[in-house]
Amino acid sequence: MHDLDIARAATPEDIQAIAAKLDIPEAALTRYGNDKAKVDLGWISGQDERVDGKLVLVTAVSPTPAGEGKTTTTVGLGDGLARIGKNAAICLREPSLGPCFGMKGGAAGGGKSQVIPMEDINLHFTGDFHAIAAANNLLAAMIDNAVYWRMELGLDNRRISWRRTVDMNDRSLRQMVTSLGGVPNGAPREGGFDITAASEIMAVLCLATDLTDLQRRLGQIIIGQDMEQKRFVRAHEIKAEGAMAALLKDALQPNLVQTLEGTPAFVHGGPFANIAHGCNSLMATKTALKCADYVVTEAGFGADLGAEKFFDIKCRKGGLEPDAAVLVATLRALKMQGGAGKGAYDAPNEEALIKGFDNLARHVENLKHFGVPVIVALNRFQMDTDGEVDLLGQRCAELDVEAIVCTHHADGGAGAESLAREVVRLIEAGGSEFRTLYPDNMPLWDKTRTVARMMYGAQGVIADKKIRAKFKMYQKDGFGHLPVCIAKTQYSFSTDPELLGAPSNHVVPIRDVRLSAGAEFVVVICGDIMTMPGLPMRPSAEDIRINADGEIEGLF
Repeated sequence: MHDLDIARAATPEDIQAIAAKLDIPEAALTRYGNDKAKVDLGWISGQDERVDGKLVLVTAVSPTPAGEGKTTTTVGLGDGLARIGKNAAICLREPSLGPCFGMKGGAAGGGKSQVIPMEDINLHFTGDFHAIAAANNLLAAMIDNAVYWRMELGLDNRRISWRRTVDMNDRSLRQMVTSLGGVPNGAPREGGFDITAASEIMAVLCLATDLTDLQRRLGQIIIGQDMEQKRFVRAHEIKAEGAMAALLKDALQPNLVQTLEGTPAFVHGGPFANIAHGCNSLMATKTALKCADYVVTEAGFGADLGAEKFFDIKCRKGGLEPDAAVLVATLRALKMQGGAGKGAYDAPNEEALIKGFDNLARHVENLKHFGVPVIVALNRFQMDTDGEVDLLGQRCAELDVEAIVCTHHADGGAGAESLAREVVRLIEAGGSEFRTLYPDNMPLWDKTRTVARMMYGAQGVIADKKIRAKFKMYQKDGFGHLPVCIAKTQYSFSTDPELLGAPSNHVVPIRDVRLSAGAEFVVVICGDIMTMPGLPMRPSAEDIRINADGEIEGLF
């Protein structure tokens, strides 16, 4: 059965019953039908005295077309914990429409380890993405209006840094000229669109702790520079933050849904890990920690991207203390990392598996830098041989990590019970000594170089004189204490997506550096990474339609 068919065959519990598992009262819910709801911010703020549960991060080896199953494992582990009697909740990101209609597909899990309602979650859901895009583009409109009417601000039309957003892959919008048509339409300038997941508004929403903090962060957003290049101009100077916060008021409330097995799931926020910080909202995670004994969350793409940003940005900003990390791998993906081409990774290939294991070993080593106990979850496929599984187990033992075989895609929570028991055992052993990769007071350039060396195995980073000057300017202007958010390809430890395995001693070229003063991090753009993806030659959108029964087909 396809994922969509499995999801449709499920009989979900009423969302009030799901909330009751976390002691969330009906009065704290804003229902969106029977199967999804938002949780009231006022109720959440009253839970501060409750003791936090244990926090488990699910991450993965470097992604390949062969698939790893990070979201599926997050769901399966949550269900597995519930099956062994633990009060568990999971925290996921909301899918972006861009990948759904592009190449990646949906992001609600797969097989018998999914969150539902799958169609709603993968499409419009509760409207959060639309609210973020509206707030982003309201700011863009107010900036252009300020240039048109308010000369006293001194905002230089040539140095406006704010871009518009749309939640779709559209390469034609990456670079464009606006305000054409003469004086009535304003002064022409170059601009462009980013995908909504890459918007600073998305990051602000995901890192805000309450409405007051949200509005403060929105006001701190830098929109450009003055004519003399002596100061940054912020959103609060054009009085934009209040209206933006009004658009985001409901979007800040975490969304509550459920897995196929009725485990509570918070699905909220959706930044990409290759071009943003790649974690669900801090609001959702902290709410879950107050309501459940075990909270399982994911971070996007491989551990070099999502996990690093989870630890160095989200945990740093939110005061989170993770208790364990689960590194997801498949034999198919490791064989591809070891040189087995597309379509050849399903056949037994011990040589490619051994070579590809270097990628997993690098990720295990990287996770240990953060002082968090690590478990490897082998997401097993039907064609995997016992010999290959045993070989992976032996190699993991050499790294002093346990490899747990999981079948949650086929068997649901029952296929992740062993993983759940090992997670509980590891946490109860109390081995976590969480630490970030670098201190706040390390200079921005050195932070970037530290991530490149320790996470990517690089010799260092390189940038031209103009980019180095921007680093120095941000450092001098008081932003040196912020963490760095590195944007680079998800497919390799290097900036070359074709360089698989575990390359070492390469250099990381920095193309640009952008200050996200509202999100409170500095984005370092490396290699050819784009903040607006394009559609592939044959996008998934070609296969999505409404059938004769009025049902959606082709959404995976």
